[in-house]
Amino acid sequence: MPQSSKDRLIIALSAQLQAERETRAALGAAIANGPIDREVILAILGDPVPVVTADELARADRLAVGRHLREVA
Repeated sequence: MPQSSKDRLIIALSAQLQAERETRAALGAAIANGPIDREVILAILGDPVPVVTADELARADRLAVGRHLREVA
């Protein structure tokens, strides 16, 4: 069964959130293990996964609802 665009968006956002959690866990582990090398901090900060904020998720929801309403109309 083909996935709808809404399903693909949810899957993409879920993967992005998981990657962000992994980045935070890596930073937490690095901090817990004592002094952090500059290279470690740069590697963690250079992670290409952007932070997803509650506002961005709310905006994604509004866009999905608006698109759905236009498709139904």
